[in-house]
Amino acid sequence: MGRCPGAFAEYALMDAREAVAIPERLSFEEAASIPLTFMVVHDMLIAQGRLAAGEWLLVTGISSGVGVAAMQTAKMLGAKVIGTSGSEEKLAKLKTLGMDVGIRTRSGDFCDQVMQITGGKGANLIVNNVGGSVFAECVRALAFQGRLATVGYVDGVLKAEIDIEALHAKRLSLFGVSNKLRSPEQRAESARGFVADILPAIADGRIRPVLDRVYDFDALPAAKAHMESNTHLGKIVLRVADAGKH
Repeated sequence: MGRCPGAFAEYALMDAREAVAIPERLSFEEAASIPLTFMVVHDMLIAQGRLAAGEWLLVTGISSGVGVAAMQTAKMLGAKVIGTSGSEEKLAKLKTLGMDVGIRTRSGDFCDQVMQITGGKGANLIVNNVGGSVFAECVRALAFQGRLATVGYVDGVLKAEIDIEALHAKRLSLFGVSNKLRSPEQRAESARGFVADILPAIADGRIRPVLDRVYDFDALPAAKAHMESNTHLGKIVLRVADAGKH
């Protein structure tokens, strides 16, 4: 299993430095859901986010593949997790998977609840899956020396105001999570970090990938429609015919 450019193809070319042996307990479908998602999570929670045991992680749009993986990894690290979602059903399911507190919302209106949950301190690390529409609220919800990871913008809002006073007074760190401009060696380094810090927990079953649904490759339009319906929880996987024989 590994990370490579391109999508929706029967064949792909992978840098050997990003190839990882599949743990025995995993199916091909489970393995396919892991590398890109959990390598991103390693970048934002461990390499840049420095999430520690006992700290609070807030994940906006937590039901996405990256959001669920972030929750699982944070719990493995001993952190506490707050998640936002517009679906009460998804939040209920995520609580059975380890999420500590769920906030039902799709808007930037969660700061007060986060402060209440964390005893007035705020979240130590926030993962912004949503985009510019919740960016300012994320800044407000950060604790002293808090870190804000921007990993997506599904809302299409690419600009937001920054509270310079909060950034200054609370000694905040704002960072992006992307591989677009990284060199092959930098990508390989992040893969090695994932193998060292997260893969053992996947191999021994402490982290189990959450698959929403598996589609055959020729059902790609249906899989894409399911993803765009925003009803999924975790990863949607395409199965290429005879993948298990190779």
